[in-house]
Amino acid sequence: MSPERMGGVGAVLRDEFARARRLGPDAGRAVLVEGASDQAAISTLAGRLGRDLDGEGVAVIAIAGATNIGRFVELLGPLGMNVPLAGLCDAGEAQAFRAALEDAGFPMSGEDEMERHGFFVCNDDLEAELIRALGPETMLRIMEGQRQLRSFRRFQNQPAQRGKTIEAQIRRWLGNHKIRYAPLMVEALDLDPIPDPLHRLLEWI
Repeated sequence: MSPERMGGVGAVLRDEFARARRLGPDAGRAVLVEGASDQAAISTLAGRLGRDLDGEGVAVIAIAGATNIGRFVELLGPLGMNVPLAGLCDAGEAQAFRAALEDAGFPMSGEDEMERHGFFVCNDDLEAELIRALGPETMLRIMEGQRQLRSFRRFQNQPAQRGKTIEAQIRRWLGNHKIRYAPLMVEALDLDPIPDPLHRLLEWI
């Protein structure tokens, strides 16, 4: 990661942690997500479903990476401010979330115990969930609307991408565009059905 991006992540972390500290004990719920793209996707989807999370007292907090989950759960959880929590994470980061919850006093006795506490795991990650729901043709139309389809086609022709499925190529390409594309993908989403982790999270909160 470049120094510039490291600095950006640090600024986001400081801002979001300060925001979390301002919630106070009367907050309706804090939803902890790994990054700004997840934050944008959840807020956009809630709006499409006619919900005003801010008005409901729900704060969606981007923790700037799964390695920071412990400090947020420590601050907001039952051993800290005791704000009701929920969250969403990638499959590869589920263990870090689980350990942080357990350290903060959430009982963890089974494989699905995180879900009992309102924390849901994406199959791979949120982008993969949305790509599967939308399909590659819709994703290509979104890229075309953003005038980035040519950029993606060049990316497909890179030696490291040849032989991969188009879904895998799209997911990898989105790595540099997640914040921009997350709300666009959610806007294009058919609401029946909503990807399961998102559906269960929004039902929970």
